[in-house]
Amino acid sequence: MEFVRLPIVSILEDMLEVPEEHNEKSRNNPSRAYMRDAKAMAATPADVIEHPNAYVFAVDMPGIKGEEIKVQVENENVLVVSGERQRENKENEGGAKYVRMERRMGKFMRKFQLPENADLEKISAVCHDGVLKVTVQKLPPPEPKKPKTIQVQVA
Repeated sequence: MEFVRLPIVSILEDMLEVPEEHNEKSRNNPSRAYMRDAKAMAATPADVIEHPNAYVFAVDMPGIKGEEIKVQVENENVLVVSGERQRENKENEGGAKYVRMERRMGKFMRKFQLPENADLEKISAVCHDGVLKVTVQKLPPPEPKKPKTIQVQVA
């Protein structure tokens, strides 16, 4: 008799975050951490705008305080915006309970490959009205090399 794994078991393992060594099918599938990161990235909308002197990354962050957002540069050229939105625990106050829960809670993350002309020393981030704007200044264009003049000597 062959053991059949029901989809509900996988869902419960994900919800309970059962360690992967207990999960037989993990050899052929992406890791839980990879899937969690992929879901977090897919659920975090963003716009990237190029200005003449800077790149602006606008990321929707409704209901998240600025101190709960982390902005980092990894591997010298990857901008990472991450954090976690916690559910307000007002369920037990005065006997109130949720009738519907639709707002996304949990971890969020976005990664952006920065272009070569991004100035990693001039990055700023501002969160206003639920939108995080990360501004990455551009490096000035390299000056064109002037031809070197070599004086010809008469022999």
